[in-house]
Amino acid sequence: MIRNRLIQTCLLPISLLYGLIIMIRDALYKFKLLRSIHFNLPIIGVGNLAIGGSGKTPHVEYLIKLLSPYLDIAVMSRGYKRKSRGFRIANQQDNVESIGDEPLQYFLKFKDIVVSVSESRSVGIPLLLSQKPNLQAIVLDDSYQHRSVLPGLNILLTDYAKPYYNDFLLPSGRLREWRSGANRADIIVVSKCPNQLAIDAKNKITSKLNPSKNQQIYFTYYKYHNPYHLFTGIFRELEKNMDIILLTAIASTEYLIDSLIDKVNTIIPVSFEDHHYFSPHEMSQLTLQYKNLNSDAKLILTTEKDAARLSIHYKYIREQELPIFVLPISIEFLFNQKDNFDSHVKSFLMNFSL
Repeated sequence: MIRNRLIQTCLLPISLLYGLIIMIRDALYKFKLLRSIHFNLPIIGVGNLAIGGSGKTPHVEYLIKLLSPYLDIAVMSRGYKRKSRGFRIANQQDNVESIGDEPLQYFLKFKDIVVSVSESRSVGIPLLLSQKPNLQAIVLDDSYQHRSVLPGLNILLTDYAKPYYNDFLLPSGRLREWRSGANRADIIVVSKCPNQLAIDAKNKITSKLNPSKNQQIYFTYYKYHNPYHLFTGIFRELEKNMDIILLTAIASTEYLIDSLIDKVNTIIPVSFEDHHYFSPHEMSQLTLQYKNLNSDAKLILTTEKDAARLSIHYKYIREQELPIFVLPISIEFLFNQKDNFDSHVKSFLMNFSL
């Protein structure tokens, strides 16, 4: 702990310089020397102030499930760490290298929506609308710091265990901009909460968030469902006698491991940095680790985002007959807030105007 504090103190001057740059950028937008573009259809932005791990993907999926039965919608992502450039609409020939892991996950799970990627939203949205003119709404994934486009509804996520009000700017902290950036949000979601949260804790967090009168606060947690086989899609239950190898390349595994620890016998984490592409060597090491695991009930468990990146190794996984199962998640609202959240989003859409 002392060492971490010392490192943070040493990095503080860099954080302050970075913060000065952010302040200058914000001032340029405030005095309209830089302008955010508006579009003539509803745009919902989902993002966070901190780097990684706040649960953007399951919250975007929640919005997709909420809106797609009624509207023709598209999701636009940066396609982080993809090996292509520019604007692209996902199609059957795409893979994780051409569009990125999260867009591929959306594309594979939701057949009735348009999934697109573009580093620049202000460039990508006009191109998207030129090819899909009948779209009725767009959800922007990880858009909070990208201010060239102004969403009509801005949703900010903050991790319950690492709220932005206890954090500081990069690199001494995890924030990509000053905490005051939260003022741009219409909705603040405290994500990855325990599935039971006391009212006192809720009120304490709300007080620290200090929302304006126009901001609404919601609290969500992850619900993990039975895993399904990577190839067959057949579901199975986790059992107390199981030993699992947990293969992940996500920002944080603590919440996931905590949710699994009482459901299986042992968990063997194999973790990499967020969005990591698994190499052939790493896959062979995984195979050895699985085959050398002395257990009568064993499997490899991974997340849906990691499964998207594993797709480039499908041939190898089949040849080795690795029993890889994918753990789906959804979000649930605490304090009976689901209906209020749904109404909030639908009200924005019904009352949308330029």
